[in-house]
Amino acid sequence: MSLKIRAILVVVIGVVMGVSLSIGGGLLSSERPASQQQLSREQAELFAEVFARVKREYVEPIDDVDLLESAIRGMVSDLDSHSEYLDADEYRDIRSSTTGSYTGVGIEVAEIDNAIRVISPIAGSPAARAGIRSGDELVAVDGKAIEAERMQDAMSRLRGSAGSSVMLSVLRDEGVIEYEMKRQVIRVASVHKEILSDAYGYMRVNQFSDNTAHELSQAVDDLQDAYGQMLQGVVLDLRNNPGGVLDAAVDVSDLFLDSGIIVSADGRTLDSRFTRSAHRGDILDGAPMVVLVNSGSASASEIVAGALQDHNRATVVGTHTFGKGLVQTVMPLSRGRAIKLTTSRYFTPSGDSIHEVGVTPDVVVEETPGYPDLSLSGALDREADAQLSEALQQLQSRAVMHSSAQ
Repeated sequence: MSLKIRAILVVVIGVVMGVSLSIGGGLLSSERPASQQQLSREQAELFAEVFARVKREYVEPIDDVDLLESAIRGMVSDLDSHSEYLDADEYRDIRSSTTGSYTGVGIEVAEIDNAIRVISPIAGSPAARAGIRSGDELVAVDGKAIEAERMQDAMSRLRGSAGSSVMLSVLRDEGVIEYEMKRQVIRVASVHKEILSDAYGYMRVNQFSDNTAHELSQAVDDLQDAYGQMLQGVVLDLRNNPGGVLDAAVDVSDLFLDSGIIVSADGRTLDSRFTRSAHRGDILDGAPMVVLVNSGSASASEIVAGALQDHNRATVVGTHTFGKGLVQTVMPLSRGRAIKLTTSRYFTPSGDSIHEVGVTPDVVVEETPGYPDLSLSGALDREADAQLSEALQQLQSRAVMHSSAQ
């Protein structure tokens, strides 16, 4: 066995057995039973054996660092579908998604008909100023072609340091147009708002980031200013919202509740066991609410839907939600890396776990093909969108009861 493999074996044995390594490399005592120590040593030896075989006999040379990093990825990802190891770039991306800002060119894209198409450039962004249009097909970044099935890779290449240049090639009207622009810090809105009629407001949330509760509160103020008085009711659209920051879901729920538990969680460590409760102050002053959900509503979306439903604060309309009732904690590691690890199961105010079950709507309405539009700027169609149409009917009937009760 080579010295390098022997060193790896010693480290792995130390980690697996749960013992400490002295500065000189000697193993200190362990309190684990001898049988468990023997089993741990055998597993560590197996790891080193496989490592040596792959290193020596795989068809292509593999760097030791890459091989060990792959082993770490496998160890974490095999726990469940939500836990993962994050290298420095991946950790940076996940932090950007939760803060609601990133450094890039500012375009919203989606994979449509096996192509990456621009849904819309963000107002005031480098892409908008350069002339990128909705409907453009993104075909290359800095002269390197991109593939539709690797959209995340393409998005990563669009990001970089503020002030750095990037060249986008888009296909429009059968011709390729190249745009050079400088990256800048992009503030990403997570809330779309509009007046549905003279009395009702509509707010769509595409993800839960640190700014979402503030954006929603501002959206309510803007809608009420546009209407000229308190809204008669609100539709909160969480369809196709995959979740995001747990604390953001708690803050959003708190906007519409005066008291009571919003969510509780249970895990193995003290930090993973907690209860979050609402504070007095409903920004809608009790006006009726409908929450729209579907199978794409997950995690933080389900926390909000479950809390408002359990407290009879909102009618939930749509189809069963995804059913992700696990909490992930991002734990920083050395050299800018991290692991995202499942640490808790969360429960709605009624004490129910929605994991692999989902939130059951009060009113089940199947989706209309083509709805909802995935983009924040997507137009509403109250007649064609069956779920939205039902939401309006629910608001109208509850608004009458709310008015009578007052």
